[in-house]
Amino acid sequence: MAPHTAPGTAAVELTGVRRRYGKGAGAVHALRGIDLRLAHGSFTAVMGPSGSGKSTFLQCAAGLDRPTEGSVRLGGTEITGLGENALTELRRSRLGFVFQSFNLLPSLTVEQNVLLPLRLAGARPDRRRAAEVLGRVGLADKGARRPGELSGGQQQRVAIARALVTRPDVIFGDEPTGALDTTTAAEVLALLRGAVDRLGATVVMVTHDPVAASYADQVLFLADGALADTLPRSTPERIGARMTALTARTSAGVAA
Repeated sequence: MAPHTAPGTAAVELTGVRRRYGKGAGAVHALRGIDLRLAHGSFTAVMGPSGSGKSTFLQCAAGLDRPTEGSVRLGGTEITGLGENALTELRRSRLGFVFQSFNLLPSLTVEQNVLLPLRLAGARPDRRRAAEVLGRVGLADKGARRPGELSGGQQQRVAIARALVTRPDVIFGDEPTGALDTTTAAEVLALLRGAVDRLGATVVMVTHDPVAASYADQVLFLADGALADTLPRSTPERIGARMTALTARTSAGVAA
């Protein structure tokens, strides 16, 4: 799945990553030194209490925000010092994104939405490739429809197809099931799990939902901008209990 990378490299590697907003006494330390290697073909969920740094972690890992200190490598490529144009090209060609809001363009057909990353990257729109990924997400017959004609779950499937179309090194998900009902969320999570197991994709997903996190190979817990805990693939109950304990610890620390 990751044609752009050298053997033995991590899909995502963060070394000493810190992100500070503001200066002096009023500075907010969103990330406080993250060291992390995520292997190709892995599914990682990221959880943490509100304000723990989850969104900042995702933005720095995906090249959407620049760390104040430290290094981020995607598929062995150091991205921290890249210029904006090079970063934009890397995001378009080597990364996939699935957000809570599906971010589909309503004026385009489903097929056109799926092919958009290829168009933006300057590649020839490959309709066979669009048909292939739409087939994988169970929407082989919906290419000519508009997003507004689809259910929320179907729209998120289109977003996953769009994320897969460039055969990216990493797919980043930001609460991808947050707007979906339980049954539809399970279908979308199964698709992401299948992309890892059958296509060798690498998925990094921020979520607040222990059920969603239970689909991942490991769960990373952030607290106060630092990695506080990890849990290998586990049940929603164990993940929820770990999250509750972490939240209580964090709240106690704030109270103290």
